[in-house]
Amino acid sequence: MPAQVSEPYTLVTGGAGYIGCHTVVELIQAGTKVVVVDNLCNSSEEAIRRIEKITNTSVPFHKVDITEYDALNSVFKEYNIGAVVHFAGLKAVGESGEIPLEYYRVNVGGSITLLRVMQENKVNKIVFSSSATVYGDATRFENMIPIPEHCPIGPTNPYGRTKSAIEDMIRDHCAANPDLIAGLLRYFNPCGAHPSGVMGEDPFGIPNNLLPYLAQVAVGRREYLQVFGNDYASRDGTPIRDYIHVVDLARGHLAALKKLSAPETKGCCVWNLGTGHGSTVLEMVDAFSKAVGRELPYKFVGRRSGDVLDLTALPTKANKELGWKAEFTVEDACRDLWRWQKGNPYGYQTAEEVGEVNGKH
Repeated sequence: MPAQVSEPYTLVTGGAGYIGCHTVVELIQAGTKVVVVDNLCNSSEEAIRRIEKITNTSVPFHKVDITEYDALNSVFKEYNIGAVVHFAGLKAVGESGEIPLEYYRVNVGGSITLLRVMQENKVNKIVFSSSATVYGDATRFENMIPIPEHCPIGPTNPYGRTKSAIEDMIRDHCAANPDLIAGLLRYFNPCGAHPSGVMGEDPFGIPNNLLPYLAQVAVGRREYLQVFGNDYASRDGTPIRDYIHVVDLARGHLAALKKLSAPETKGCCVWNLGTGHGSTVLEMVDAFSKAVGRELPYKFVGRRSGDVLDLTALPTKANKELGWKAEFTVEDACRDLWRWQKGNPYGYQTAEEVGEVNGKH
């Protein structure tokens, strides 16, 4: 059992997940001590082993659900925790419309439990993994594309509404507790994989996001990509998104943690993490096809409920206040994703484990 030492740990909830594991790597490489909790409902403990391989460091891991107060509290009692980076939660937009109560139970309820445990253990810094989905359809306002942090909130699906509710809760909690300092990071569209090819996105079941789905098409696990809608008011009729390399996103968390420790930082701060450049679905299909070296098949289907025309970030505030800027291109992200998927066609598992032993690949 680790002793209560002077150098504190950063606790990463959901640290075995896609963005979480990349952030843990960046934290460790920056010299930060990390402890990870994850219930593995949509992630794999193999991700922790991959983190250890990349960093050549042993990473303390506890299989804990953030909705379970006692289990979470025991981790806080065991380690000297100085800050929390909070990723843990359910994240599929479509699924959130089918099982909204479960999304509120896990995302909002789990965050309440986490904040209570932090309060009991006098941990006063948290970086929260929020989402650009809190903005909803920003085109309903004039001059809000690219989207600044002051754009009015208006999520169009239960997932986005849970993120918005957690943001409000953290803001209210900061107002009532002046010692608490929080950073709300509104991500745009994370993509890519670790440049080593050792670690990447490993969605369970059918991927909910464009690039992981396209990567599975490229390795033969899926026949073709479904493009949800080609009648949007964009360059080619498909929705526009701000695709940010997952390593850039991970580094944004380091920058936010550093900012929370600055003497002038007080209360609750909000930052967009994006590139400031929007790409359509078809432009991303073209970019990934070029990385793979062949055209990948797709078919247009109807719009997906909750989708909006344009989610492109105005990242100026993060650039200025955090000293952070996205450095990787869409082409870099596609190249790194293909390196990961080609080397790990079934993610962290085998064909047998994912039940595709008689599949195409």
